[in-house]
Amino acid sequence: MSSASHSLRKFSSVVHDGPSRAGARSMLRPVGFTEADFEKPVVGVASTWAMVTPCNMHIDQLAREAEAGANAAGGKAIIFGTITVSDGISMGTPGMRYSLVSREVIADSIETVAGAEGFDAVVAIGGCDKNMPGCVMALARLNRPGVFVYGGTILPGIHPDSKKECDIVSVYEAIGQHAADRLDDEGLAKIETCSIPGPGSCGGMYTANTMASAIEALGMSLPNSSAQIAISSEKKDDCRRAGAAALALLKAGIRPRDIMTRKAFENAITVVIALGGSTNAVLHLLAMAHEAHVKLSIDDFTRIGKRVPVLADLKPSGKYGMVHLTRIGGLPPLMKVLLDAGLLHGGCLTVTGRTVAENLREVGAYPTDQDVVRPLSNPIKPDSHLRILYGNLAAGGAVAKVTGKEGLVFSGRAIVFESEEAALAAILDGRVKAGHVVVIRNEGPVGGPGMREMLSPTSAIMGKGLGKDVALITDGRFSGGSHGFVVGHITPETATGGPIAIVKNGDPITIDAVKNELTLGLPAKEIKARLKAWKPRKARETRGVLAKYARLVTSASEGAVTDKNL
Repeated sequence: MSSASHSLRKFSSVVHDGPSRAGARSMLRPVGFTEADFEKPVVGVASTWAMVTPCNMHIDQLAREAEAGANAAGGKAIIFGTITVSDGISMGTPGMRYSLVSREVIADSIETVAGAEGFDAVVAIGGCDKNMPGCVMALARLNRPGVFVYGGTILPGIHPDSKKECDIVSVYEAIGQHAADRLDDEGLAKIETCSIPGPGSCGGMYTANTMASAIEALGMSLPNSSAQIAISSEKKDDCRRAGAAALALLKAGIRPRDIMTRKAFENAITVVIALGGSTNAVLHLLAMAHEAHVKLSIDDFTRIGKRVPVLADLKPSGKYGMVHLTRIGGLPPLMKVLLDAGLLHGGCLTVTGRTVAENLREVGAYPTDQDVVRPLSNPIKPDSHLRILYGNLAAGGAVAKVTGKEGLVFSGRAIVFESEEAALAAILDGRVKAGHVVVIRNEGPVGGPGMREMLSPTSAIMGKGLGKDVALITDGRFSGGSHGFVVGHITPETATGGPIAIVKNGDPITIDAVKNELTLGLPAKEIKARLKAWKPRKARETRGVLAKYARLVTSASEGAVTDKNL
């Protein structure tokens, strides 16, 4: 065995080499190892395949493509599995409490398998929302050469009557329309049956596409991995190239933390803003930065957001889906625009082994006849839609997604609910009216536990036609498909004694996306007295993964990670 070969096998050599490791080799032979394979660097291929959701139903095929790419490049690939849960299916149910928890489980499981089996490099393939950050958190922890591959976006559904494109958010908004008697049973059934035509992640600039784009901008995916259709030949090729790239990174000695620098995270934030991305990007980028040993805070989103415009007219607040961005060239032309304007750090290293600027050198412009991505001279919004709010309701911060279409300031009277289900019932049966600020509490990382997404109530508000007349605030979070005047991630949360815990029906609340303030319009003395009288609820869970999560998790403003205080 050459010294060069052995140098690429820092971890696998410990598991495979020498007479004492005959037992390990014996067990590896039936899973496909030949004698020659024991001298090759081992590439773990983490597959999030499952028939739980269309987002991941094709990833077993993509994992085999990545395996082939790694093997052809001179490695020995081993495919292994990790979990996924479906946000879209569990949305609005107690099961949604497991969604954010799954991010940690994915990261833990990839770290566990790669560490136990002695993988020298890792390719991780993800589809549904928490797959992306979970995979990258694991790559950062392991700090072994690695590449993330996005499973790809779904094709849009086509409504049989209107011939308009539709997706999962169309279904959730149709539920509100049905409750408002604006859509009959047959109409609801038509939208339900046509909106999800096959494999791939939800089709707007929702959380999956947001995080895939952020990870590409971060440098941890190959160029344009984020903007490919799930069932395309381009996506298969992306996987094969990712397998080969893992070997190239191993040979070059480039590891994830060499790529995931402070400036790289700033690039990711910049791209998320330009795309009009999900509020979940705040939560996940903070968590990914934590695992990469990079200091990042919610205030960095405000600082960067002052100079970065929203350029992409993408759903949920815009009119186009991710497939339209794919058809005009994907993410690289947008990144080239941002780089040329001095809004990206071009010197950041990427998984190609080249810098951002080098990757973008030959990238052309978008077609002149497209309006999916606007020029810098005519932005949808001149600064960020992601607003970090502070105030007497959110001393630790809160996250709003305000495009300006809803207005920039909302004042109204609180109507308070102790759970998402209670709020949704009130919205659907007409108790929530124009001028209300819907307050949903006990949904934070600790109190949920698990910080559920509020797509059902926000979509019901839009479906009811109240999008400009009703606001919603919560210590939970939002789906990337949520839009309207919504504020989440309120910190401190209800369960830890945050002021959201003492809001009463009729209290005046103001959301100001100009001053970046979230204010309960009561005298400080009254707030203090209510907080003094407040008593916490008993923990909802005392055993199992949710109970462990509630005991370990940090606040949303710290990324809701579970290992910070260990």
